[in-house]
Amino acid sequence: MATRATPPLLKNLNERTVLDAIRSYAPVSRAEISRRVGISKPTVSLALQSLLDAGLVREASPGGDGPSYGAVFFEPVTGAAFVLGLDVGARFVRGALCDLAGVVRVRQDVELPEQTAAAALDVIASLAAALRDGAGVSDDLIDGLVVGVPGAVAGSRIALAENVSGLEGARFARNLNERLGRTATIENDINLAALGEQWRGIARGVDDFAFISIGTGLGAGLVLRGELHRGRNGAAGELDYARAGLEENIDPCAGALIELTRERAGGRETTLEEPYDTRVLFAAARASDDVAVEIVAEEARRIALHIAPIAAVADVGLVVLGGGIGANGDLLFDPIRRLLEEWLPSPPRVEASSLGDAAILTGALAVGRRAALDNVFVNRRSSTSRS
Repeated sequence: MATRATPPLLKNLNERTVLDAIRSYAPVSRAEISRRVGISKPTVSLALQSLLDAGLVREASPGGDGPSYGAVFFEPVTGAAFVLGLDVGARFVRGALCDLAGVVRVRQDVELPEQTAAAALDVIASLAAALRDGAGVSDDLIDGLVVGVPGAVAGSRIALAENVSGLEGARFARNLNERLGRTATIENDINLAALGEQWRGIARGVDDFAFISIGTGLGAGLVLRGELHRGRNGAAGELDYARAGLEENIDPCAGALIELTRERAGGRETTLEEPYDTRVLFAAARASDDVAVEIVAEEARRIALHIAPIAAVADVGLVVLGGGIGANGDLLFDPIRRLLEEWLPSPPRVEASSLGDAAILTGALAVGRRAALDNVFVNRRSSTSRS
């Protein structure tokens, strides 16, 4: 037999419902909230007063040019909390701070002096402080910090992180929390890139898709049924291991592509010459250099060979390609699509990342903002409105 809801539970439910309506439809009047959520006007008024006292909503100007008939309109206080997002790469740490509306208030990139976890910790600590100061935000308004790292993440333990020395294990997370005086959320960087594309990129509205980053390394983030799929060990999407047992080299990463160029270009008539560079290779292919065109065609085949098993097993509707090599869609996408159509009964759509090198950082902010929207309600307290 169902138990009766207690007044505090009903009060919380009503306040959450009203807050969600304001976030969705602002600026919105009391009467419009009542109509949209099916709660009586007196109940809406009580919920509004609690939210106003907590500093989560405020009065707003009416939207549009139509008459307001004296109605009072409301909007969320987007500065009730803020989120820090950080992307730790092999060469840079990128950081940004956003409000509850997802508006980035400040962004900054800092070069790593060396590829070590110790150097990354120093940069993160100074960058986090610089972002807070740059946005004029006090530390108590920072709801959370999300950090993307190049490795598989299970809880606070990082594995398969070869690009930054000392990053593997649980020590980095402990040291990070101690340095910042808060518990950070750590996530695989390519997983965050996928969530970034889902929030503000090419994958908006797509429930089943993969983000594949191809550059100096290779990785994938899988979103299935609208949620990130991490796997049992946090290692879902480690595509390097999809080649286990193969004798043929189908590695599409930059190092392997340069080696392929060295093998194919040596002794042939071509504009390509040592020291080989992937950017020069793609430029030569655009200029119709026959050898470069041949090498890029092989690169497209290698990428397609990594997409095919994901599509066959997960039946994703979209594959987003990012990274330095994945950004060359004008040369790669048509041959990739032709191969997938030849190999698969229902090939996925293949598109370029619309966020570029901001995908990981955008995903970090998306994860932090989602948590902050809940936390400011759960931890609401009486305070003055913040802009």
